[in-house]
Amino acid sequence: MAYKISDECTACGSCKDVCPVEAIKEGDPKYTIDPDICTDCGACEAECPVEAISAG
Repeated sequence: MAYKISDECTACGSCKDVCPVEAIKEGDPKYTIDPDICTDCGACEAECPVEAISAG
């Protein structure tokens, strides 16, 4: 199951930089994760400074 980004996202970009498959895109006002591309590696969740990312 793909990861998801909550409304707590501050759009800092930390998650996007660590995604190995480029599933994370800049959105307005928060980043989004494409569930069709996400490989459930969890790198983004570990990197998020505000804990806005969780398993979907």
